[in-house]
Amino acid sequence: MKYYLIAGEKSGDLHASNLMKAIKRKDESAEFRFFGGDEMKAVGGEMFRHYSDMAIMGFLEVVLKFRTVKENMRITKQDVLDHKPDVLILVDYGGFNMRIAEFAKKNGIKVFYYIVPKVWAWNQKRALKLKRDVDELFCVLPFEKDFFKKFDTQVNYVGNPVLDAVEAFEPNNNFLSEVNLRDDKPLFALLPGSRKGEIERMLPIMLDVLDDYPQYQPVIAGVSQFDLDFYNQFLKGRKIPIVYDQTYDLLHHSEIAIVTSGTATLETALFRVPQVVCFATSPVTYFIAKSMIKVKYISLVNLIADKELITELIQNEFSKEALKAEIDKLLPGNENRNRILEEYDEMHKILGSGGASKATAELMVKYLNA
Repeated sequence: MKYYLIAGEKSGDLHASNLMKAIKRKDESAEFRFFGGDEMKAVGGEMFRHYSDMAIMGFLEVVLKFRTVKENMRITKQDVLDHKPDVLILVDYGGFNMRIAEFAKKNGIKVFYYIVPKVWAWNQKRALKLKRDVDELFCVLPFEKDFFKKFDTQVNYVGNPVLDAVEAFEPNNNFLSEVNLRDDKPLFALLPGSRKGEIERMLPIMLDVLDDYPQYQPVIAGVSQFDLDFYNQFLKGRKIPIVYDQTYDLLHHSEIAIVTSGTATLETALFRVPQVVCFATSPVTYFIAKSMIKVKYISLVNLIADKELITELIQNEFSKEALKAEIDKLLPGNENRNRILEEYDEMHKILGSGGASKATAELMVKYLNA
């Protein structure tokens, strides 16, 4: 079978790569072509384009880079047509992938969607477009199954792939020494995001609070598409380690974290690290989003728990003073820290067991052979 996959960002790259591995175990003749990243490239196949070309955040940013988005859309559509896959597998990245799904369906290409777009969060009628354009939907959040029932749409709930990734993680016993960190001083993890705009907005304020916590070693989780010079512009002479693509090792050793909203919030919770979740975007993007968002929370942790398990500092709430006040509540010995750790365990139970990649691969191969 010929599989064409599209993953538009870092987390999608990881989950798509694990899905590819699982597909290969079920279909030894599997051939892959993909729009993705380094994790998918390591599995094998032909990379058409790297996701770093598509790392655009927010409504305003998409408008400003409209020509880039439009050109990426055009060449991707053409490449899908030229490749003639047996199935197009879309991974998350709804703004781009839902348009690709519509195009593929009109051209008679079978479409599977893994990690379905968060249509429950805003403009819920997009669920009808997914029903129209996608042959099989593979959901990874437990509440999504009931949501899609409202639109008379049957979906496959396969569990959450973040569980697979965390359970498969094997700690690097030499991590601390390799990045020149002390083993007698706890780590303070800063996860500012994987997109340029996110990092530019989040990291400066994250760094501003560090002087108040000299008992910790702060470490920044970097992503490989941005070099040291990019991160150093925010450090202003501070000597803070930046570890590239070793976020799980960082979380494994950390006692506290500040995390930009996204998949990383769930990963941090599964490593049982108390966290403050932050998010800020351009004023225009925020104004548009606020008028459209239909959910109470932005972090996956709170959405899954269906309550404010961890604090979210959004837009104007995200300040040095507010951040410090919330971090103080996470310090060892604080009752709030203990509550969060207990509720992380409850959230884990809601998610269920792992095996999302394996379950999805089995269903996909089964549907293709039916």
